[in-house]
Amino acid sequence: MRISLNGKKALIGGSSGGIGKAIAEQLANSGASVTLLARNEEKLRSIVKDLPTDTSQKHSYLVVDYADFEAYKKIISSYFENHSIDILVNNTQGPASGGALDKGIEDYQQAFDLLFKSVVFTTELALNNMLANKWGRIINVASVSVKEPLSYLVLSNSIRAAVVTWAKSLAIDVGASGITVNNVLTGYFNTDRITQLNAIKAQKLGVSEEEVLQAMEDSTAVKRIGDPKEYGYLATFLASDRASFITGTNIPIDGGYLRSL
Repeated sequence: MRISLNGKKALIGGSSGGIGKAIAEQLANSGASVTLLARNEEKLRSIVKDLPTDTSQKHSYLVVDYADFEAYKKIISSYFENHSIDILVNNTQGPASGGALDKGIEDYQQAFDLLFKSVVFTTELALNNMLANKWGRIINVASVSVKEPLSYLVLSNSIRAAVVTWAKSLAIDVGASGITVNNVLTGYFNTDRITQLNAIKAQKLGVSEEEVLQAMEDSTAVKRIGDPKEYGYLATFLASDRASFITGTNIPIDGGYLRSL
């Protein structure tokens, strides 16, 4: 099966590294023009320079900080005044780690702005063109924690669960317009985020980071963590015409970590 995204325009959050970068690279490999969103302009500039391109592709980036919703709102609104997209990948930086007893109401509000408000606001803007063209793909980078909460990520557990239920509602409302909405439930991948979380967990447990990583690998059926490229393959399929009958779903990509049906 060959996937062609020629002529499609994609907006990809959190794409200066890790999963977002891998998605951007694979979408570009399949012919899409991509716009990257992240905080680090130096990294964004370098990635855009290295993305594959032909005469029809134009890649770009926007420097944004999802943690500052009001500033983000202005930047993304300005972008959509002059641009339209066909594929939206909602992917933000993760909220702070910690358990339910560690967090107060302000922490939840910040996580809500970061993970929920930014996603909904960006999607609303992107939908204008998608509805007009009767074609669109919305992919939300979520987490396995919406099915099996992780004890040290209560903010992510809570707010990402809200995102996937909102997405299910949206999928029902826009499905007849040729727009699909899917959530990818992310397991453990070899990213800077996982390295940071493992360091925090190791310190709390009084063990080495290597031991934390080994336990993480052992928790999967395939006995390893994922390569971000593997994530990019799934996202590219979901962004294509080949996935036109898949919508409103929660798709785990976790190497068999989830034990639930």
